[in-house]
Amino acid sequence: MIPMQPSRTAFATAMYRAAHQELDEGRLFADPYAMRILGSAALRQRALEFAAARPLMRFFITVRSAIAEAKLAEAMARGTRQIVVLGAGLDTLSVRNPFPDATIYEIDHPATQAWKQQRLSDAGMAPGLNAKFVPVNFEHDTLEEQLAAAGFDRASPAFFVWLGVVPYLTDAAIFATLGYLASIPGSETVFDYANPLEQLPREMAAAHKRTKRVAALGEPFISAFDTAQLHERLRGLGAIGIDDFGPVRLAAMHGREAPGDAGGHIVHVAFAGRPDAD
Repeated sequence: MIPMQPSRTAFATAMYRAAHQELDEGRLFADPYAMRILGSAALRQRALEFAAARPLMRFFITVRSAIAEAKLAEAMARGTRQIVVLGAGLDTLSVRNPFPDATIYEIDHPATQAWKQQRLSDAGMAPGLNAKFVPVNFEHDTLEEQLAAAGFDRASPAFFVWLGVVPYLTDAAIFATLGYLASIPGSETVFDYANPLEQLPREMAAAHKRTKRVAALGEPFISAFDTAQLHERLRGLGAIGIDDFGPVRLAAMHGREAPGDAGGHIVHVAFAGRPDAD
């Protein structure tokens, strides 16, 4: 993202989620605050027009939130009571929190977080008392230290929602974060990633155009992963469960067929936690 400015891709993501509530009647992911947080009627109309012209991307954005929160609900049923939203953007979980006995830590770049809090205030939307806003620059700050300062209990299980962030980070930053998550006993995460462009079939030419578009916004894609290699690295960190939703599974959820399983993925990872971690 551009320094000292809120993320433009975070706003685009919010437009997709909001438009899904009207264009698709919230079929995949219901969020009564998604449209409200956008602000003016003009911005809401822009969201509808923007997302209507990009139905496949709208599906991917909304289904990744649906998968993440379904996995989150399962973790809550098992007793997890710490939720960390990494790169929260305009996500509204802290406002509509269905888990009132859990603490939500919203992590984001300081500029984007300030922008989000102003939007919440303007819309008269108050986060729950158990929501904590923690500003972090993922490339420069230490997530562990910032979370600890906010009261996060590293000895207790936590669920990390990490959507729309990984492609914009360096490999080193991604695996530093995953290494930290792996050190927390019983931690889980859902994140999305992309396969390298050279692995994509010709039918996915739109992915090349999207790469150029986000780069022009000053938020270029930096990282992509071969699926098998990523899974191997995750297991090397101590992953005991990997549930990967690739294009074939996602397309089937949409009543479609994918030309192959290379493209955008949404993956749920469960870590055992390392008892000898520092």
